[in-house]
Order: sequence, then structure tokens, then C-alpha cells
Amino acid sequence: MATATSTKITPLGDRVVVKALEQEEKTRGGIVLPDTAKEKPQEGEVVAVGAGRTLDSGETVSVAVEPGQRILFAKYAGTEVKLGDEELLILSEKDVLAILD
Repeated sequence: MATATSTKITPLGDRVVVKALEQEEKTRGGIVLPDTAKEKPQEGEVVAVGAGRTLDSGETVSVAVEPGQRILFAKYAGTEVKLGDEELLILSEKDVLAILD
């Protein structure tokens, strides 16, 4: 379980809760980007993970990521939720593209 503000959130199945990391507000040339020109973030930090996917045989396969890891995820994946003043993204494990070191 992870604490987001004062609310605990536990994703179900193979879902992952991610806090998206904001990208820079300036281009390399120093141009400041307005909010409407920014791309959706694709990088985030894992806040919580579910128990894993259940196979037809009844066996549970655990999720490959862990809380605290930085990940790269699909651009338009998941569902955005707001808990208190924190904006989070709940996505399926299949939408996680890579773990960043």
C-alpha cells in the first residue's frame, strides 16, 4: 500500500499506480513552453503495485515493477485520478514500457 496524501491506494490485479514526472518547461534553446504546448509525460515513479495477474490455472504472476522505481510508460495509457492534491495515474502492467536506472 502507498500513501498518497492521507489516503491509501492499493491497485488491483496487475495495475500500477504512478506519479507522472513533469517535463522541463523550457526547450533546449531556452523557449518557455505553455501548458498547452507540453506533451503528456511518459516518465513516472511507481507509487504502488497490485498483487499481479491471475492465470487461468489460478496461479498469480507478480508485477515486474516495484514501488520507488522510475518507469517509462505508453503516452496515452492509464486513467488519471486525483487524491487530495496529488495527481496519479493508474495503468496496467502491459502499459509499462521500461524501467529507468
